[in-house]
Amino acid sequence: MTAKQLGEILADMYHNAPGKEQVTMIHLFGIKYASQIDGAGFTAAEIIEASGINKSYATELSKGKKLAKYVKTII
Repeated sequence: MTAKQLGEILADMYHNAPGKEQVTMIHLFGIKYASQIDGAGFTAAEIIEASGINKSYATELSKGKKLAKYVKTII
């Protein structure tokens, strides 16, 4: 997957998040796509930039990626 493709998925999750759960969706994205992000050598900042959301959310994406190793199943 390219950074652009990952960014588009993240942007969709962020903009379609229920209620006030945009940050939760960033964490969820990080958990779900951690292996693709790391496997391709992308940084959180690159994915956030490709998504078009605020650059400050790179920290939240990094948190989600770190959580990935503790999550066994994701919907």
